[in-house]
Order: sequence, then C-alpha cells, then structure tokens
Amino acid sequence: MIIIAFFIWHWYASLFCQTFFLHRYAAHKSFTMSKTWEKVFYIVTWICQGSSYLSPYGYGVMHRLHHAYPDTEKDPHSPKYSDNLFSMMWDTKNIYSAIKRDQYPVEEQYKKGVPNWKAFDKFASSWFSKLGWGIFYTLFYIQFADHWWMFLLLPIHYLMGPVHGAVINWFAHKIGYVNFKVSDTSKNILPFDFLMFGEGYHNNHHKYGGRANFGVKWFEIDPGYVMIKIISAFGIIKIKKAQS
Repeated sequence: MIIIAFFIWHWYASLFCQTFFLHRYAAHKSFTMSKTWEKVFYIVTWICQGSSYLSPYGYGVMHRLHHAYPDTEKDPHSPKYSDNLFSMMWDTKNIYSAIKRDQYPVEEQYKKGVPNWKAFDKFASSWFSKLGWGIFYTLFYIQFADHWWMFLLLPIHYLMGPVHGAVINWFAHKIGYVNFKVSDTSKNILPFDFLMFGEGYHNNHHKYGGRANFGVKWFEIDPGYVMIKIISAFGIIKIKKAQS
C-alpha cells in the first residue's frame, strides 16, 4: 500500500504544480503572486515533478502558442497533425526544448510576463537532477514494493509531467463532450474531473482561456480551482477577474 499511496501522491502533486503554476499562472496569468512566492513554487514544482520537471518558461510559451494556433500546423501539439500519441509527444518535446533554448521562432507577445528563472531551470532540467530523482524512485520501489507488477508504475514516475500532457493534449482532443463550439477539437473528458484536477475541462478552457476556474456547468467541479481559492485565502496569490 505504500507504493500505491506514493504513486497517488506523485500523480496529484505533479499535476497540481502543472495546472496551478505552469498552466494557470505561467501561461495564462489567471492570478498574480510575488516574485518570492514565484521562486517558492519553482522549487515546489521541481520537488513534485522530479525527473520530469517542466520549465515554467518553456511550458508557458508553448501553451500560449497552442491557444494562438489550435489544431493548425503552428500548434505545438495537435493530434490533427500527428500519426499517433507518441509521435505527437516527441514533436512536443522537441518544440518545448527549442523554446527553452530560445531556438524556436516565437513572437514577443507570447513571451511577455512568462516566468523565466534561467539558473534554476538549468539545474532542475539537468541530467544530474533527472538521474537523481530516477534513482530515488527506483530505490523507493525496491524498498517498499510488495509485488512485481508495482514496478510497471516506475516509468510513469520518470515521465509524470509528459504523461499528464499526453492525457490532455491527445485524449481531450479525441474523446469527451463539448459545451462550446470553438475553432478546434477540444473536448471535456469527464463531467467531474477528479482524474486531471480540472485540466480535463479542455473545451471549457479553450472557450475561456483566462479563467482560473475551468468548470462551467454546475456539476463541473474543478479541484484545481478549489486549491487556488484556498491558496488565495492565505493571501499567497490574488485571483484576477474572470476573462475570456
């Protein structure tokens, strides 16, 4: 049970950092925070995402391009232009890496205001960091795994961030229901998105990109937004007025 508890913790801790810090803050600026808290969440993201740490700058800029050019040839991750899930994620990885190195053509408007702590990103994205986290996960499983099949979960730990991205960037453009007619194939995966912390309300999000709350219908409870409200209550962040 220790392994299952650890897997669940890693799934949701990594997912929270992705939806809260990388997505709703870095990419969309749905709320504000001080530079000190920004650096705190950089470190928290590194701890929670571990070997699959994603740069807020690389993620934020890439995601802005996704909203600017959804389901077109300029979209960094559209299923419409990929043969399968793996080819899409490989292309996404290459574009993300190029953006981080400032080797990808991006208009200045999509870079404006995106957090960019280059020194920390360099450390957190290094092979030293990735291998260190990978060794930690492996030793943890060797110590606590009760059954052989538990080791099948290890690759997900190594690639947790990209796994979360794959779920949304592929499946939320393939299956689900639609609340709004938009210019792309975005869909809502679940009526109550307990699995992806609100990220699964992808059609809602493509309609109202700047909203901190991805849920729209009364039954669409967004766990990520609940966490945002709690953090806001402590004065750590300030939620912006809902915007389109």
